[in-house]
Amino acid sequence: MILASEIDFMGKRKIAGTISALLVVVSIISLAINSLNFGLDFTSGTSVRLNFSESVVIQDVNNILADNGYQNAVIVQFGTDRDIRILLPVDEGIEEANQAEQALAVGETIAELMRQNTSVDVLLIGSDFVSAKVGDELAEQGGLGMLVALGIIMVYIALRFQFKFSVGAVVALAHDLIITLGIFSLFQMEFNLNTLAAMLAIIGYSLNDTIVVADRIRENFRRMRKGTPVEMVNFSLNQTLGRTLITSFTTLLVLFAILFIGGDATRGFAIALIIGVVIGTYSSIYIASVVILMMNVTREDLMIPIKEGAELDDTP
Repeated sequence: MILASEIDFMGKRKIAGTISALLVVVSIISLAINSLNFGLDFTSGTSVRLNFSESVVIQDVNNILADNGYQNAVIVQFGTDRDIRILLPVDEGIEEANQAEQALAVGETIAELMRQNTSVDVLLIGSDFVSAKVGDELAEQGGLGMLVALGIIMVYIALRFQFKFSVGAVVALAHDLIITLGIFSLFQMEFNLNTLAAMLAIIGYSLNDTIVVADRIRENFRRMRKGTPVEMVNFSLNQTLGRTLITSFTTLLVLFAILFIGGDATRGFAIALIIGVVIGTYSSIYIASVVILMMNVTREDLMIPIKEGAELDDTP
């Protein structure tokens, strides 16, 4: 029997399943109707790369650009803390054949603005026009990367645990990604390369949480002689609850620090990961575990196979 001091997670699995199904449906509908608000990383625009002789403060650069008419610029650090990339929306009034020439002129103008408004040397590394075709390729490759990651994860979990566990893990990961993308679509938050990186990080975080839970479930199925599968899963979830909450809490502390201190460049990354950590913690309990129960996992599924002849006594 389940101890009174334990939380009856599985007793609420139908309610949780209904909430999850509703969130997934709303997310899919929003993605189908609104799509994602792709940033300049995925659309056409001008990419300007600058090198500063000293460490550069992103917010200072953003203020200089905003004061000079570049309100929609996206600034990203790359390489070192002295290198930045500035993304600007394309001027639709300029013909595509002249975009490369225009991009160079914009780069030189911005570099001169930085020299005039800062006390450091500024070097223009490059200024290029990024076409929408490149953005489409980035989006396609990013989506393909997530699908490949899910496929590899399914194989890994099946080999390490059991096929039923791999189905639960992949369903939980798909659940996390769909809802996170749905929130970005619903609120039309900008989706850029940083956000895409966060989506891949969500896969890793959620997978780690799911593996910890799955490992404890397997251990208890092998060790406990009494109890139904629901009771053993419940017991396993309660055993891992403390570790799950501490890990999620400390991760969220860092992410909220990035959100409030990191500036515009890391805002999308932080928001996506905050959503992913919360949803991933929830899905490890109410999605992966419930799928395992729905697939009727048994002790026999998780028993260590006995090698042929191992049960025979050695006789001289």
